[in-house]
Amino acid sequence: FSGTVGENIRYGLPTATDDDIRQAAMQLSEGEWLEALSNGLNTDVGERGASLSMGQRQLVALARVVLKDRSIFILDEATASVDPFTEMQIQEGLDAIMSERTAIVIAHRLSTIRNADRIIVMDHGRILEEGTHDTLLASSGHYADLYNTYFRHQSLEAIESPKWLEDADTVVSTAD
Repeated sequence: FSGTVGENIRYGLPTATDDDIRQAAMQLSEGEWLEALSNGLNTDVGERGASLSMGQRQLVALARVVLKDRSIFILDEATASVDPFTEMQIQEGLDAIMSERTAIVIAHRLSTIRNADRIIVMDHGRILEEGTHDTLLASSGHYADLYNTYFRHQSLEAIESPKWLEDADTVVSTAD
């Protein structure tokens, strides 16, 4: 809604102080996302958040979750429609807020659920598999297929792997 980023975060807990709002915002990517805003928490969001990117709107919503400090929450596609950098910021925020809470996370992006204690893989309402990221990868089922098809090549391990370098047709190197 119209107003500042801080006012939009306060929507999660109307009695919150400015310090409470700042602390909630700082828990997401150590507040780094606020640096991209022209006036930090005092940035005007415009009508319907028009002056914020989709990712910044997601971060404001997550800051509300942090501020509200509930023990259980539900996220539906928390990293949908955001660029990879903002996804990383959101993921860092999610990791921070989910460590002390119960979260039900609905996601297609595997990076969003990778660190979950329990992952349930569904297809058309039917449970196909369940387990942790590691156990699901080891089972070589549907989750492993999805991971290997869409995510493994993006992981830090894959990028730094000598096997990746061997498979590359061309390696470009730059010097500072």
